[in-house]
Amino acid sequence: MSYELDPLPYEYDALEPHISEQVLEWHHDTHHQGYVNGWNSAEETLEANREDHDFSSSAGAIRGVTHNSSGHILHDLFWQNMSPEGGDEPEGDLADRIEEDFGSYEAWKGEFEAAASDASGWALLVYDTFSNQLRNVVVDNHDEGAVWGGHPVLALDVWEHSYYHDYGPARGEFVDNFFEVVDWDEPSTRYEQAVELFE
Repeated sequence: MSYELDPLPYEYDALEPHISEQVLEWHHDTHHQGYVNGWNSAEETLEANREDHDFSSSAGAIRGVTHNSSGHILHDLFWQNMSPEGGDEPEGDLADRIEEDFGSYEAWKGEFEAAASDASGWALLVYDTFSNQLRNVVVDNHDEGAVWGGHPVLALDVWEHSYYHDYGPARGEFVDNFFEVVDWDEPSTRYEQAVELFE
């Protein structure tokens, strides 16, 4: 199986002024494409090693699959989490569950922002299938610190390539602007899928 990079679900300039056209173009077309290429390359190495019964490079290729597949999946989710029509708070079942598991939307958001300020990669809202609750997670790189059984609901990329061109080192300002374009339709759907599967 070969993996491909889907186009953005909106135009490159659609999230301005919060995220610039230039950043979206670089981030999607160069960085995200790199993870797709890396995943395909690692899978090809594993397939060749299986055919040749030579596994001397398999451990590195397995790490390549883990890193690059995680990068591809999280970036795909990141793009889907935003839209020009975003900026509102969640509604319905997801809003109710956030209040139940965190006490309030404000408490969830404060904790999520804390995760985003500390991560060397991603801040994620996940549905923890072990504890059957929503949980904020700090994920370094694309896979370090992930929760086993965690079903991603909302993803925020805080690698420097996400914001340095627009905001310099002011990560907090970027996080503030992320909330101006968050579109809760996709996270709500992903939450409902998790509840249907695991509760």
